[in-house]
Amino acid sequence: MHLPGPAFYVSEQYDVGAGTGACPDTKISLGDVIGRFKCLTSRKYIAGIRKHGWPPFAGRLWQRNYYEHIIRNDHDLSEIREYIFANPSKWSGDHEYVP
Repeated sequence: MHLPGPAFYVSEQYDVGAGTGACPDTKISLGDVIGRFKCLTSRKYIAGIRKHGWPPFAGRLWQRNYYEHIIRNDHDLSEIREYIFANPSKWSGDHEYVP
């Protein structure tokens, strides 16, 4: 499954945590965020297969890695926006497409 995600700025690591509240301060990398997203969405989708009869998937729901790209200027941003806008219309021609 390919999911073009939102563009956002990421330094090496973010400080995330609730300070002295419920969670200790933690450093989390972009790879950690992506991994947690994939895990959460996979679990939710599997629950949807069981509870709502969603179509099952063969193998893995997500590809093993992810692609990141630094948006350096307005031209890069424009091209990425166009890709995200046009990409769904190309899905029916993809070799992994199953009607």
